[in-house]
Amino acid sequence: MTDAPYVPPKVWTWNKENGGQFANINRPIAGPTHDKELPVGKHPLQLYSLATPNGVKVTVMLEELLALGHKGAEYDAWLIKIGNGDQFGSGFVDINPNSKIPALMDRSGPEPVRVFESGSILFYLAEKFGAFLPKDVKARTEAMSWLFWQMGSAPYLGGGFGHFYAYAPTKIEYAIDRFAMETKRQLDVLDRRLADNEYLAGKDYTIADIAVWPWYGALAKGLVYGAGEFLSVQDYKNVQRWTDQIAQRPAVKRGRMVNRVSGDPASQLHERHDASDFETKTQDKLVPAT
Repeated sequence: MTDAPYVPPKVWTWNKENGGQFANINRPIAGPTHDKELPVGKHPLQLYSLATPNGVKVTVMLEELLALGHKGAEYDAWLIKIGNGDQFGSGFVDINPNSKIPALMDRSGPEPVRVFESGSILFYLAEKFGAFLPKDVKARTEAMSWLFWQMGSAPYLGGGFGHFYAYAPTKIEYAIDRFAMETKRQLDVLDRRLADNEYLAGKDYTIADIAVWPWYGALAKGLVYGAGEFLSVQDYKNVQRWTDQIAQRPAVKRGRMVNRVSGDPASQLHERHDASDFETKTQDKLVPAT
C-alpha cells in the first residue's frame, strides 16, 4: 500500500516539523530573531562566515590578494555558526538582510561599506584591489559570465541535488533524478569549457575560478553529499585537471582552512585574525589530544 499523492493546499502554511535536517534554521520570514552585535577586529576588512562553498570563495580570494602583496586585504574572519542561528542575530542581519553567509564589512573608508552575496563580495574585492578580473573587455566579460553562471547554477547543485540526495527526510526518486540530471549537465558545461581553456575565463585565473571551484571542485572530488560515485565525477577529466591545479595553490589551501569546523583538526582555523594564525591557532594546536 502506498501513501496518497500529495495535493498542495490552496494556501501554503508553515509546518515547523516538516523541515528535515535544517528545520531549526529555515523559516518563511526575514529579519533578526535576537539582538547580537558582531565583533570587530583590527583590520579594515571584517568577514563573518563559515567554510561552506560560498564562504570558501571569499577566504580564498582574500588569501590570494594577500599572496599578491595587497596588504590592504588583511582581514579578520569571524565564525558564524549557521546551525545555531548566528546569521539571524541583529548585527549580522544589518550587514546581510538575507541572513546568509558570507557577509563583509569594509571599514577602510570614511563610512563602512557592507557587502553581501558571495559573488558580489568577489567582484567588490577584485575591483577594490585591481586583481583577478581582467581589464581587457572580452576576457573581463567572460569572467563575469562564468561568475554569474555559478551564482545561478549552484542552487540546483546545493539546494536541489544536494538537498534531495543527502539531506531530505525522505528519498524522492523524481527529485533526485531531476537534479542529478541538471548537476551532470552543469559538470559537462564546465568540462567542455575547460577542454580548450586552462581556466574558465581563458588563460588567466580569475574570480570565476574562485567562485566555481569550492562548489564544483569539491563535487568533482566526491567531497560533498557523498555523491561522487553516484554522479560518475571521474568522467569529467577536464574538470578534474582544473580542480587539482587550483587545489595546489598555497592561498587556496589557506583559504579552505578559515572558518572550517569539520574534518582534520589541523585543517580547521575557526577564526583568522593574523597570517600567523595558520601556524599557531588551528584546532589541533588549541585542543589537547585525548
